[in-house]
Amino acid sequence: MRARTRSFGDALGEGRRALAGSSPSADRDAELLLLAVSGASRVALRAYPERLLDADALARFRTLVARRAEGWPVAYLLGRQGFRDLDLTVSPEVLIPRPETELLLELALAEPFRRALDLGTGSGALALGLARGHSRARITAVERSTGALAVARGNGERLGLAHIDWRAGDWYAPVAGERFDLIVANPPYIADSEPEPHQGDARFEPRAALIAGPTGLEALQQVIAGAPAHLLAAGRLLVEHGYRQGAPVRALFAAAEFLEITTHRDLAGHERVTAGQLAGPRDFDHDRAPQGA
Repeated sequence: MRARTRSFGDALGEGRRALAGSSPSADRDAELLLLAVSGASRVALRAYPERLLDADALARFRTLVARRAEGWPVAYLLGRQGFRDLDLTVSPEVLIPRPETELLLELALAEPFRRALDLGTGSGALALGLARGHSRARITAVERSTGALAVARGNGERLGLAHIDWRAGDWYAPVAGERFDLIVANPPYIADSEPEPHQGDARFEPRAALIAGPTGLEALQQVIAGAPAHLLAAGRLLVEHGYRQGAPVRALFAAAEFLEITTHRDLAGHERVTAGQLAGPRDFDHDRAPQGA
């Protein structure tokens, strides 16, 4: 039996009540889901709450609300997630891009580079952000999950960012013998025993993109130790890590003989991104590096 029609306002209230006990952002979630099924703008939704939602849209809305009440992330239900100035397609094949990773991208965009490598690209968020910000640079993105790589490649095609070389493989294996000015990575950095992957939206995200191993440093160690063999002189490495991992990550950078090791804090004040530079002179000037279109 088809659902009866309801007004925008009534449907929104129904969704909020249904999510009140399961979502910490019930109001926002209900509104986003209603906007998605109705095709209305936020202004129209709020200005004309008496407007009727057709029966098919109401049925889709109720289905999405029920899945959100089960814990499914809104980003997966909508199939998209905003990241800086990018609108990305996402699916359960990829980690949902987070605001903390925008800090990594902003720091990377401030670097001069002609060739950059994004390790473990996932949805392609970092590679696409670098490509948009440095349109004349060559960007290589590596991902071991074929499903995630398909999502990233699709994002690149949809956004018209064709100067990205997408490669399948594990960390540095697909770029053997190649060197870059800049390497960025947001690898898994959660330990097996930590509770975060079993809470909230993370319950539905790919385990391999979240959990690194017994200590949480396993993937970071691989990325940092392998970077010198793939960086040009004075090349830079930037990695995202857990808020309690600043000190051990700086130690890993030092062990790999990086210089100018610096850790940057996110908006919450947590140590989140560490950067380091190889020894040697750059072979090009910052002012002559590609900086956008």
